[in-house]
Amino acid sequence: MFVTQLSCWACGLHYSPDTLLNLCTCGKPLRVDYDLAAAGRAVSPALLTGRPRNLWRYRELLPLPDGYEIPTLGEGGTPLLPADALGEELGMEPGCLFIKDEALNPTGSFKARGMAVAVPMAKHLGATRLAVPSAGNAGGALAAYAALAGLEAFIFMPSDVPAANRLECEIAGAQLTLVDGLITDCAHIVQQRKEAEGWFDMSTLREPYRVEGKKTMGYEIAEQMGWTLPDVILYPTGGGTGLVGMWKAFDEMEQMGWIDSRRPRMISVQAAGCAPIERAFASKASHATMFENAHTVAAGLRVPRAIGDFIMLDILRKSGGSAIAIEDAELMDEAYHLGAATGICACPEGGACLAALTKLIANGHVETDETVVLFNTGTGVKYAEAFAAYPRPQL
Repeated sequence: MFVTQLSCWACGLHYSPDTLLNLCTCGKPLRVDYDLAAAGRAVSPALLTGRPRNLWRYRELLPLPDGYEIPTLGEGGTPLLPADALGEELGMEPGCLFIKDEALNPTGSFKARGMAVAVPMAKHLGATRLAVPSAGNAGGALAAYAALAGLEAFIFMPSDVPAANRLECEIAGAQLTLVDGLITDCAHIVQQRKEAEGWFDMSTLREPYRVEGKKTMGYEIAEQMGWTLPDVILYPTGGGTGLVGMWKAFDEMEQMGWIDSRRPRMISVQAAGCAPIERAFASKASHATMFENAHTVAAGLRVPRAIGDFIMLDILRKSGGSAIAIEDAELMDEAYHLGAATGICACPEGGACLAALTKLIANGHVETDETVVLFNTGTGVKYAEAFAAYPRPQL
């Protein structure tokens, strides 16, 4: 293991990596730091050849200690699919558009990556009861990986969460509580009860290790593109762990000499009914305020306030990227379009990314000869209610 310390994303205060922690004393998220010079001597792109196609192929850049038996459901290693036919519809040059399809993770979404690393780390550091507020997919992922680790899971979801997400938690034996409200209301319950109940809080960016699992999306994109990075990445943003994680991966790879200093323009895609990052970016704010009366059928985007807002906004600006918000009717239409054009079972969040790309090409913010990676973060099968509410548009 090459972890050296935990450090605060905001104030820089350092902590021992051998202690079970949530946030810094200043209330901001903690980052996992590595001895990247040593890690770079232990592993290289050439040494990855022949390793299993899952996120553990980057074992040296992940926090579980040496000798720890890795529990896995086969997470990571998702395809980066060329989408030339869809790109042609958008006026893009051949070989420019790719879809990173996270639906093929064990629990049907990218959330499996974060929990695959965070749950065994929590267990290693002494946690036995894990709790999380979830808009849907994170809860299902926690339930699955807690079951794999033999830990108790306590999950709080909005009462109108898709039925597939509820069923996923129940099948895996988690204790599920439905809450009349949003994910922020669920988070409030976890915060109020965690000390009395002995829960370790697994919320987005309220513990340091979900980011480590999510950052492997950045490693995979680089490897799948021959150790180069695309010009643009469109990523649906709720809590933002994946956006933060990929940017962290790019920095790590550069320090190890795997890639150069060039970075993609990172595009945060949100729903118009819940767009705190888009609103903060447009107003040049360094933090996002609570988005009141948040609503969207894209459940993963219904996060009215994110603790990592300042990290995301900094990444968007450093990369020369932007934030964009999409109406529900449009993102649902584009989810159908994405599926029909590629065969991918697209989720509403993936549809939002396609709608965003269409707008960005139209307004000249993305050129038709630029290389673009568009994320489909989960399977559309989990969103039966949303697709029922927005039937397929007439062709």
